[in-house]
Amino acid sequence: MALEDRTARLTILIDPRKKALFERLCAERDTTPSQVVRQMIRRYIEEHTGAPWTADVADKKRK
Repeated sequence: MALEDRTARLTILIDPRKKALFERLCAERDTTPSQVVRQMIRRYIEEHTGAPWTADVADKKRK
């Protein structure tokens, strides 16, 4: 099973006005908030590891 096929829940607290605007912007771009958050997380990982996101990168950082 590919790593991206498995899921885990991430719960965050956010100002309701930011959430509403975020959801509206996502809808205008025909994407879901979850898709955008996953993209942001991948980008953050890549910026801080200096490598493209792969399961290998995650496994190396966990050790």
